[in-house]
Amino acid sequence: MDRPEFYRFHQGEKTLPFAASEYDARLAKLRKDMEANGVEACVFTSMHNIAYYSGFLYCSFGRPYGLVVTPSESVTISAGIDAAQPWRRSHQDNITYTDWQRNNYWRAVKSVTGEGKVIGYEGDHLTLAQSGLLDEFLSPSRRVDVAPMTMRQRMHKSEAEIALIRQCAQVADVGGYAIKDAVKEGAREIDVAMAGRDAMELEIAKRFPDAEYRDTWVWFQSGINTDGAHNPVTSRKLERGDILSLNTFPMISGYYTALERTMFVGEVDDASRKVWEANVGAHEYGMSLLKPGVSCAEVTHKINDFFAERDLLQYRTFGYGHSFGILSHYYGREAGLELREDIDTVLEPGMVISMEPMLTIPEDQPGAGGYREHDILIITEDGNENITGYPYGPDFNVVG
Repeated sequence: MDRPEFYRFHQGEKTLPFAASEYDARLAKLRKDMEANGVEACVFTSMHNIAYYSGFLYCSFGRPYGLVVTPSESVTISAGIDAAQPWRRSHQDNITYTDWQRNNYWRAVKSVTGEGKVIGYEGDHLTLAQSGLLDEFLSPSRRVDVAPMTMRQRMHKSEAEIALIRQCAQVADVGGYAIKDAVKEGAREIDVAMAGRDAMELEIAKRFPDAEYRDTWVWFQSGINTDGAHNPVTSRKLERGDILSLNTFPMISGYYTALERTMFVGEVDDASRKVWEANVGAHEYGMSLLKPGVSCAEVTHKINDFFAERDLLQYRTFGYGHSFGILSHYYGREAGLELREDIDTVLEPGMVISMEPMLTIPEDQPGAGGYREHDILIITEDGNENITGYPYGPDFNVVG
């Protein structure tokens, strides 16, 4: 039997998160940047860029996946184990490579790029092993790291993206209310987290009946588990007076949003309330600073001053916010749009960013625990629009 190195297996109807015109517009901007940088073909390997330019969000399971973009073609490269699903979820063409021979993936890529071209690659994603194979199979005349320019493009959201992100934020709120209803003394973190996750997945299925459902999750933390923002869920049982951290993360077609709130079970002591209210104050102040023409570093320094005046700056552990789009906890990041001291990016209309100050008070001090509020804001022509609806602060979030 003559078994092919790669082939095209196209069946079923294409179903994408956005209209074809949205992907055409993204590819047109990319090709303009490619031309300006002398790039003849881009070989994307990351989940976020492949999804951004094609609509296809892969599950690698140890296999390489790709998207090749040339001046005339856009072709996803996928493994045979997925059959025609990648084609149905890709904007344009798709090639399936086989496992019969090692490196058939690169043979499929080469069938689109040819040899000796100027190749764009993602310096923040391509591994050393795959980098060597790129050189071996494609023999590029030159390589250009296109990760920075694609990140800049992704930071500016289209109207279609903002419409989706609005719905994502609303789904996050649904999860928040489900969590609030599930909080009670004796409940386990995992039980509360599942209530929030299930509510969001049902809401996503209602709003997006043609989507693929995966990756939505909740981090619900209590007591000492609130000290880190990304601490996993445990089976710890809630006790009266516990500090809680509500974190809902709906994932819709690769798009990430978040809702994060400080909560307490039944009652909040005076020391904890003081820290909580200070963090809420920083949150509100920070949101007021998000407007066009202001740099990420400027916003960060002003919130630092707010905390320093209250002798709380030493309890801050990370940046005050970040971009939203095709990203998640295990792939993707738009590091050029984060509220940190070392980021000089200036805010512009169409960017979407969070405000999420967090203070962590050590367990041997009054008010011990992690305090975190998180809203999502769209930068507008003259300020911002907050698209998070779930309330923050002690008046609403002492529950159970």
